[in-house]
Amino acid sequence: MTTINLFTPIAIGELRLSNRIVMAPLTRMRATVPGNIPNELMAEYYGQRASRDSLIIAEASQISEDGRGAPCTPGIHSSEQIAGWKLITKAVHAKGGKIYLQLWHMGRLSHPSYQPDGGLPIAPSAVPANVEVTTQEFKRVPCPIPRALETAEIPDLIERYVHAASSAKEAGFDGVEIHSANGYLLEQFLQSRTNKRTDQYGGSIENRCRLVLEVTKAINAVWGSNHVGIRLSPFGIANDSGEDEPMPLYSHLISELDKLGLAYLHLIEPRASGAGQRDVDHKDVPSAAELFRSIWHGILIAAGNFDKESANNMLANGDADAIAFGRFFISNPDLPERLRLDVALTPYNRATFYSRGPEGYVDYPTLADA
Repeated sequence: MTTINLFTPIAIGELRLSNRIVMAPLTRMRATVPGNIPNELMAEYYGQRASRDSLIIAEASQISEDGRGAPCTPGIHSSEQIAGWKLITKAVHAKGGKIYLQLWHMGRLSHPSYQPDGGLPIAPSAVPANVEVTTQEFKRVPCPIPRALETAEIPDLIERYVHAASSAKEAGFDGVEIHSANGYLLEQFLQSRTNKRTDQYGGSIENRCRLVLEVTKAINAVWGSNHVGIRLSPFGIANDSGEDEPMPLYSHLISELDKLGLAYLHLIEPRASGAGQRDVDHKDVPSAAELFRSIWHGILIAAGNFDKESANNMLANGDADAIAFGRFFISNPDLPERLRLDVALTPYNRATFYSRGPEGYVDYPTLADA
């Protein structure tokens, strides 16, 4: 029997891909402000990293103005943003690549300066995050105490996800990924430390999973489930997140998601939780992919500190079907080709991850350049 590896073709939803190397969603803060509009520089960046029959999951993008919580991050809710994203999808498709967009709401990790009315950011409950937020002026300040979302407001929140999903379709994406990881709004509803509600969206595991499932079903109605993925971070600790006993919560959620026929489940490995802020490699933590593989019957994408050898081992063991690479896709625009040829990878410069302009963004060389 042939061993599965990174270059074994795969079908993800309706996509037929030539390899199992996925570009992970990476916040890069290069959108045009005001307006948080994707631009030509971003189109160049994604076009550089596109290759035939390969999948990119584009960076987290706000579903609505109140979902912002970081400077210069793009949205997917205005006509100007849709027009900007069309530049990116066109650039990726011109190279024969495929691209999904990650839908994002930061919830309690936002700040009044980002809110349209200058008010408090929303969350399931008025529980502040014990971290700092970056303001529009790139200053670090403590997260405020958020405002608990009223039960009557939840249908409108779901509608904002639906509008963003429809906008992504108009912008030419091949599908969308629901961001329900890393301590952002949907994960805030999932976890007992951030969800103290007493209505049908709080308390029991079933209630805490309700919003994620309702959002997913609503987006499925826009796209069809085989164009929708979801990202989770069981055992994660990013942005002051974490569940004391993750297995019951995530076992229930993944079992329910498994019934919906999604294109994929995208799991962040706990060893890499919080890698967006710094290089981390947590020890003595479980493997999310290994733990939940048996209850997920669709395509499973694993992300977090993989190299070629560890990625191929996970694929060969059957614990994942594809592997998402993040930081090394930043510094290696032609990462699939480099992995195929087994050549050295260009190291990344973390100092330029969230800076402005082309440095550390579109100036990394390809093998052809070298």
